[in-house]
Amino acid sequence: MSIRFVLCLAASVAVAHAAEPAGPSAEEIVRADQVRAERAGRIRAGLKACADCDLFQVDLAYADVTRADFSRARLRQADLQLVEADKARFRGANLSVANAFGGRFAHVDFRSADLRQANFVGAYLGYANFTGAALDGAVLSGADLEQAVGLSNAQLAQACGDEMTRLPPGLNIPAC
Repeated sequence: MSIRFVLCLAASVAVAHAAEPAGPSAEEIVRADQVRAERAGRIRAGLKACADCDLFQVDLAYADVTRADFSRARLRQADLQLVEADKARFRGANLSVANAFGGRFAHVDFRSADLRQANFVGAYLGYANFTGAALDGAVLSGADLEQAVGLSNAQLAQACGDEMTRLPPGLNIPAC
């Protein structure tokens, strides 16, 4: 291999790397985390409108978010343990990998929401609307969905539950 070939190869690699967009800086990452923490604080203090918000990994455990609007919000990996979210709107929201253990979600709008791999163990989901929601990998063990609407066997076939999971008549869920 000639030196000229090696130098040309090195130069082309350097140009290729220079053309790649740089990721966010450390300051940008810290600022994004601060914004999310500030929003979480405002939600806990009673803010009821956060549609389209980026709430990645937000901690709302034990919070009362009754009637809050999280439509199209990013709540991926959110901690919603024992949250009170009656009549909240999560339409089109990303709640994938969220932990909603024991949460109360009565009359909630989950239409077209991404609930993939979410944990709803022991949650109350009475009269929640699941029309078009993605439930792939969701864990619904012990959840009460008996009065839920918009659920189908096709959706539930992608999730799992147990003998304590309560479903509307005619619907079934595979065991976890």
